[in-house]
Amino acid sequence: MPRDRCVYIVDDDEAVRDSLAALLQSKAYRVWSFGTAAEFLAAASSLTVGCLIVDIRMPNMDGLELQQQLIARSLDFPLIVITGHGDVPLAVRAMKAGAVDFIEKPFASEAILSSLQAALSRLTASEEEDPVRAAAAAKLALLSPRELQVLKCLLAGLPNKSIAYDLEISPRTVEIHRARVMDKMGARSLSELIRLALAAGVQPGSH
Repeated sequence: MPRDRCVYIVDDDEAVRDSLAALLQSKAYRVWSFGTAAEFLAAASSLTVGCLIVDIRMPNMDGLELQQQLIARSLDFPLIVITGHGDVPLAVRAMKAGAVDFIEKPFASEAILSSLQAALSRLTASEEEDPVRAAAAAKLALLSPRELQVLKCLLAGLPNKSIAYDLEISPRTVEIHRARVMDKMGARSLSELIRLALAAGVQPGSH
């Protein structure tokens, strides 16, 4: 079975599982769904390696705990986390631990499919971590000190108003800096910006 067509969905919301499965099956992916992280973990060692799409907030064992369990068992499933509003700090933790991407609810079909393609490319592509890191670092060098501060605040999951208060600037100024950061980093979404920032070694915070 081709590894780059296997997708595993782990979410305690049956409606989310069903809608995602229908979308991905319509694109010729082989899809398996699990209602709990423990259920997936119990089966993981016997599964063909594929992409794992997991909700970051679930009862008993959440997405972060599942990720750590997989790492501890040396099970390398490229991972995409699904997050709700306000979960950016958790998504950053997941990406620092190796997650490919995070998708915020409610998400568009195109976002899931694009992220899935990037995740599955890890199974077939040669190791490109160093070039990616070098390219991200080169983009990071284009930022002004203030823009770098704003970027660190975004990684910490702070909304614009909180960033403005923290840095003693206006919310409108934050919006301008944020737009410039996105442009200079070549990021089309917050998740892409965070992925680039982490690759360049940026740590969350306001200073």
